[in-house]
Amino acid sequence: MTSDMSASAPGQRYRHRKLFCLLGTLILMAAAASAVYIANATHLLQTARLLTLCGLTGLIGWWLLWFGLADLATRQVVLVPDVTPPLPQDPGGMQDRITTLETRLEHAPIALFAIDKNTLPHPVHAMNGNARRLLAPGRTAKPEQLFDLLRAQAVGKRSMILFETEQGLERALLATSSVTLHGSTAMMVALMPVETELQYEAQQAWQKLVHVLTHEIMNSLTPVASLSRTAHDLLDDLKPDLPADSVKDFSMALDAISRRAHGLADFVGSYRSLSNVPPAHPERVHLNNLFDRLSALTAPAWAARGGRAIFLAEPDSLELMIDPAQFEQALINLIKNAEEATAGTSKPEVVIRAKLSRGGRLRVEISDNGPGVPEEFIPHIFTPFFSTKEKGSGIGLAMVQQLIQGNGGTVRYAHAVQHGARFILTI
Repeated sequence: MTSDMSASAPGQRYRHRKLFCLLGTLILMAAAASAVYIANATHLLQTARLLTLCGLTGLIGWWLLWFGLADLATRQVVLVPDVTPPLPQDPGGMQDRITTLETRLEHAPIALFAIDKNTLPHPVHAMNGNARRLLAPGRTAKPEQLFDLLRAQAVGKRSMILFETEQGLERALLATSSVTLHGSTAMMVALMPVETELQYEAQQAWQKLVHVLTHEIMNSLTPVASLSRTAHDLLDDLKPDLPADSVKDFSMALDAISRRAHGLADFVGSYRSLSNVPPAHPERVHLNNLFDRLSALTAPAWAARGGRAIFLAEPDSLELMIDPAQFEQALINLIKNAEEATAGTSKPEVVIRAKLSRGGRLRVEISDNGPGVPEEFIPHIFTPFFSTKEKGSGIGLAMVQQLIQGNGGTVRYAHAVQHGARFILTI
């Protein structure tokens, strides 16, 4: 109410001054007309007195006219309409569409980067949440190397790249495009890490293949082993009627068939474990207690060879949620792998070190001082049935990968700082 009254006050004063001017003018006109009329009417009495009264009335009208005009001349009245302008309309919901687009980009399942082509050395900007997480501690080990790799990509190309992370080498699908806004050119890079997904899919494919192969091979071996035993029993019954040399040859052949059938059955049975790993049952595990059990189990064998097995956990109170039996089995396989790799080393050593990585996840390194894995074999060491040993089964590292993945982690081979092999478990 107060604001409305104060806003209308200038308009009221303006109307009052106009009223004074109008009233003064009317009084002057009436006084002048009266004076003319009185002057011409000579028959009227008291003419002088009436003319005097007309003059006084005209003075009043003149004063009112002067007062209104003088106030209008000295005051500048600005009338501001008391109307609030309407807010500009958003044609077609443009702001809503922009907000929706920004939200989708922020939560897109890719890492999106923008490279400014107008500024040297072409700075790289993370454009959404996945890109920022990829550069956060615990993921990309060397962000500048990744930026150099992105800058080197050709516009409009799709490719597969490799970059180093805290867990090892990571493969990613990459696509680029060029965008020009307000005369400024930028290259947009979409990056999708696929290492974990590829490993999981490959592991699933191998599990299905192993399951089918072992099932079919066992179905074929079982009747062969059974028939070889039956034939051997028949041969015992026919010995009196056959020459001694023939009985000996038949017996050796049937024994060879039986031994190979049982040997193949045992061989296939060992691979069947790859497709029959039970689901993990995580529970809270104190890592130092688990390391104490593993040390008691494996350290004596290393000491007998003149070496040592070292278990370290930082901090001492480190705990994790995991299936303890499966985690122990994975570490035992890796320690056994290190034992075989250091067979020709004078002072063999394996170090199992656990600590929290920069991303807050548990990182376990298993490193030895053996010769390491040859470069050409590294891409295949987790492949089932692949082995660099002459009599290796090829299921040890494949089983490690399956056990760790079943507990929500990853296992990678990483180059050692000096020499030897180094495996990194991230959980």
